[in-house]
Amino acid sequence: MKTIQLGSTQTRVSAVALGIMRMVRLNTTDAANVLNVVHDHGVNMIDAADIYGNGQSEATFGAALKQSGLSRDDFFIQSKGGIVLDPEKSSGELVFGQRYDFSKAHLIATVDGILKRLQVDYLDSFLLHRPDPLMDLADVAAAFDELQASGKVRHFGVSNFNPMQVELLQSALSQKLIINQLQFGVMHTGPIDFGLHTNMQDDRSINHDGEIIEYSRLHHMTIQAWSPYQYGMFAGPFIDNPKFPVLNTKLQALADKYGVTKNAIATAWILRHPAQMQVILGSMNPQHLTESIAGADVTLTKQEWYDVYFSAGNDLP
Repeated sequence: MKTIQLGSTQTRVSAVALGIMRMVRLNTTDAANVLNVVHDHGVNMIDAADIYGNGQSEATFGAALKQSGLSRDDFFIQSKGGIVLDPEKSSGELVFGQRYDFSKAHLIATVDGILKRLQVDYLDSFLLHRPDPLMDLADVAAAFDELQASGKVRHFGVSNFNPMQVELLQSALSQKLIINQLQFGVMHTGPIDFGLHTNMQDDRSINHDGEIIEYSRLHHMTIQAWSPYQYGMFAGPFIDNPKFPVLNTKLQALADKYGVTKNAIATAWILRHPAQMQVILGSMNPQHLTESIAGADVTLTKQEWYDVYFSAGNDLP
């Protein structure tokens, strides 16, 4: 398994991580099997969030880790917090927020709940899940200091933040933010489209993300790519989707060349970027996970990377 250096730390983690959002679907035995499968394939990072399955995904993981025979030290475990769920709209796997809350009291209580559900003593990393416009810098800094001093959290990061939001938060912290979790993949390429279309006036020249990839590389923040096989935000998968025949034909041709699946090529496409991104896999199907993980061992040529980009409907100016 290919590894990457995590942010500015000396820690190396697998280039592919397991996201447990959908673990709420599984019983403990099946979840334990998923953990063993990914571990056997070199995956040593887990991504969770307090809202996944309204907390049940983390609870299932905690029970599954105990049953799996694996140890806490076998995984770099991270979770996210800061979203307060709307109980009237949220049920099971389908969850909706009613507000974001970065208050010290909420963040500390959130981590305590996460640790209890995961049945672990500390998180390797804790991320703020989405930007809160009411963020009080001193409050967040105090929460992070207390969480670190108590040994409950070792590293910190964010998710879905733009560069100025990261800068603003970082200005108040004694800890270095080492991660930004963002949607990125073959069919979600906005963070690179605008750069290719610099000095143009077409739609792809619009900068929606504030040079987030360039900023992350300059500041040694690891980008974790979520929903790597989705188009739109939550519109659905693009692999084997008849809406995207050209893309799937190209993915299949490369899959045949490298002896892997289309999912693996989509994984390899992200990992080919020099930003040293990490791909978060959200499937709970052991076969699908195995197929997608195989992409970490494929290195596309530069032309192949561009050919996949073109087949997704993109162009060069």
